[in-house]
Amino acid sequence: MSHPKTVEEMIDCSGPIECDLLPRLIHVTEAAAIAAAYQMGRGNKSFADQVAVAAMRRMLNKLDMKGIIQIGEGERDEAPMLYIGEHVGTGKGDLEVDIAVDPLEGTNLTADGGPGSVAVMAMAERGGIFHGPDIYMDKIVVGPDVVRYEEEHPDEKIDLDAPVRYNLEIVAKALDRSIEELVVVVLDRPRHAQKITEIREAGARVKLISDGDLMPGVSTAIRGSGVHMVMGAGGSGEAVLTAAAIKILGGKILARLVLPTVANGKSQDKVDKEIEEKMPRLEKMGITLQNINDVLDTNKLVPGNDVIFSASAVTPGHFLREVNLFGSGDARVHTISMGASGSVRFTDSIYIKDKRETPLYL
Repeated sequence: MSHPKTVEEMIDCSGPIECDLLPRLIHVTEAAAIAAAYQMGRGNKSFADQVAVAAMRRMLNKLDMKGIIQIGEGERDEAPMLYIGEHVGTGKGDLEVDIAVDPLEGTNLTADGGPGSVAVMAMAERGGIFHGPDIYMDKIVVGPDVVRYEEEHPDEKIDLDAPVRYNLEIVAKALDRSIEELVVVVLDRPRHAQKITEIREAGARVKLISDGDLMPGVSTAIRGSGVHMVMGAGGSGEAVLTAAAIKILGGKILARLVLPTVANGKSQDKVDKEIEEKMPRLEKMGITLQNINDVLDTNKLVPGNDVIFSASAVTPGHFLREVNLFGSGDARVHTISMGASGSVRFTDSIYIKDKRETPLYL
């Protein structure tokens, strides 16, 4: 009996971005994570982010590609590097890619030595990643079991506008669990007080996190992670990066752009002021007061087909181990990376400058 050739078929189905850039993308996020790790626990989140950004940009500019940052560190006048619209790469070759980056997701976590900070990046072909502003997105993230349940029960679908209990019931049925057995990750913010109350009243368990809801979103698509759902408003860039991984893993995200003043329940005067300040930029991206409330699903956030994703841990958390520093620049870093073909890698990389001084060990 011959062996099934599933792996070979998946490798053959890989697109040029996955084939040529995914192995290098791992190096990009690992370099940023190691740079940030040297600042872990030092209390300076801005400098930790600065060194991660610089390391990521240096590595990106070594790749033979024509890349454009679609989700980055902010607008051009707000960020000196990896800003939205920046061109990166050597400019050589035929690969034209759109890029979403978060060189240090969880700057506070890194500065305080807390769990869950990562260096993250996604790429896709030109037009394959949502070009959006640096505001908030309200979102729901679920795994592939829920997607399959929706396909089998077309009248029961996750709905961003539905009551919390309705969505929890769908997730519970999809996972063959009771609502009481579900864990929902929510950012610990005053704006989520009502949502947290509704989740608890429905019977589900809430896992509050101080920062960084990107990797919990990815965790919904990994069995055994202990995360069944992510809800609430966070950064729009994090939502797009989550969408890239979730698309590859077969999960689902629903999201809606929301201005921070609206999400945080500020006065109408403050909302009007933010609209006046930000709408001119948003309109250049095709976002108007008429469509800002549109629901964006996975394929609208990441419409690309040749999608790749990599996340390297700085501090421990969400199935990734922290960076270990051994002296003289030696380091060990743990990464999850994946491509649209369905190939997922958990990489444990050890960088040794002088093997006579630091021999490899387990």
